[in-house]
Amino acid sequence: MKSILLPLAALLVGITAVIWLGGVRIIVIQPIGALPNGVTAIVAGLSNVNLLDSPDAICNRHEGGVSLLCRGREAAAIAEKGNILLRLPYSETLYRMTGAPELGR
Repeated sequence: MKSILLPLAALLVGITAVIWLGGVRIIVIQPIGALPNGVTAIVAGLSNVNLLDSPDAICNRHEGGVSLLCRGREAAAIAEKGNILLRLPYSETLYRMTGAPELGR
């Protein structure tokens, strides 16, 4: 049993390293006017965002708050620079894990 766990753990660490170095990220966009249902996207080719991130969290880190202008700018930059691999339904749990501030809807 022990001999199986070590290679499995090494494989998991290797896959995680490849994903991180390849720039694959999970981006969560809260429901807003342009995206009324919100979206969770798996995006490749991004390097200056966290593994799990959102435009709101990026704005909060860089500007100390969230505005519609900043949110739109960051979402557009992600769409332009990244390659969207998969679109999934919005996840409130993942959104909260990004560190984005709680905003009223």
